[in-house]
Amino acid sequence: MHYLLTYELADDYLQRRGEFRDEHLKLAWDAVERGELLLAGAAGEPIDVAQLVFTIDTPTLAEQFAATDPYVKHGLVKRWTVRKWHTVVGELASMPVR
Repeated sequence: MHYLLTYELADDYLQRRGEFRDEHLKLAWDAVERGELLLAGAAGEPIDVAQLVFTIDTPTLAEQFAATDPYVKHGLVKRWTVRKWHTVVGELASMPVR
């Protein structure tokens, strides 16, 4: 199954992220190595959200990721949500429909 962790980023996110970026990226790459995180990145012009795609069975690991993320702990994220993503098209779709 796929879950989307979506971050609504603080207005000063780009100015402040440098201090916490290495720790955030280590957390993310560790999740990749465990097979939990598929993709992650920021979006928008200007950047105002980030999305992380997890391949996990329950939302718990994505919620734990957010709870321990230095971006969240230090206020670079205004709000976050975890939602099940019902993927139906593509080689990695969890519920392919043709």
